[in-house]
Amino acid sequence: MLLIFVSAAWGSAFPLMKDLIVRVPVADLLAERYGIAALALAALRPGHLRGLPEGTWPTGILLGLLFGLGQTVQAVALHDLPSSVSGFTVGSYVVITPVLGLVLLGARTSARVWAAAALAMAAMAVFTVLRGTEGGHVSPPALFVTLLSAVLYAGHTLALGNSPAARQNAYAVTVIQLGTIAVMTGLLAAPDGLTLPAAPGDWAALGHLSIVACALGFLARSWGQVHVPPVSAAVILSSQPLWVTALAVALYGEPLTVGVFLGGGLIALAMLLIVLPGGPLSPARRVTDPAPPPRPSG
Repeated sequence: MLLIFVSAAWGSAFPLMKDLIVRVPVADLLAERYGIAALALAALRPGHLRGLPEGTWPTGILLGLLFGLGQTVQAVALHDLPSSVSGFTVGSYVVITPVLGLVLLGARTSARVWAAAALAMAAMAVFTVLRGTEGGHVSPPALFVTLLSAVLYAGHTLALGNSPAARQNAYAVTVIQLGTIAVMTGLLAAPDGLTLPAAPGDWAALGHLSIVACALGFLARSWGQVHVPPVSAAVILSSQPLWVTALAVALYGEPLTVGVFLGGGLIALAMLLIVLPGGPLSPARRVTDPAPPPRPSG
């Protein structure tokens, strides 16, 4: 349930970000939302960063760098992508996660995972080609950059799910990674000064992005992944595009075109290959779970 909440909270951030970055520079907006989130959680538990076990700070900083870089490149590319296309593209990290598990952790994978990855790549082609014929231009470089952010998010999912420090100190790791993202994006924003929202509606949107999507979303995810393996968590979080599309259509009037339905359907099929019985999420075939210890002979 926590991860479903995260999916909805993060999905709601896509159209809000797309609207706000027209008036507030990307680096400024990211620095503000993550800075407010880190300060809010730090204020709730002022002494939580003292006396932490070894490895907690490096883990939080690494997670912050992975996610912060992903957020930055995704937000930059959002200028040239509809919210729905960006959301579905980022959602492809559900099939990138087990692939990275194979490459980085040596985890075994199956033909179904490779088929799912191929379907996700076909969806990217649909978004690029069909969307152009429907009058909604999609920039291939922006799509590629957004796909890169999906790779970074997949690495973040694997690192969070396989980190003992995150399991033992979820709250502290959450605050450290939020603070890391705020510092990283703040350095990018510093040369031109920090631009704050001007209208009350923009402040309300920033409040939602900071408290709901960042502070509560990251905290819920850190606690949720204590009990849910990385690939399973990625599958649950992959419902983000559904929230993105619903909000983009309801709030900003983005059209539901054939390209969105077809591309989204291909990614949905890829996700089904991952999650259905007999796939890599079945108990005996989880690609990122450690192998059980051997039974003693005799």
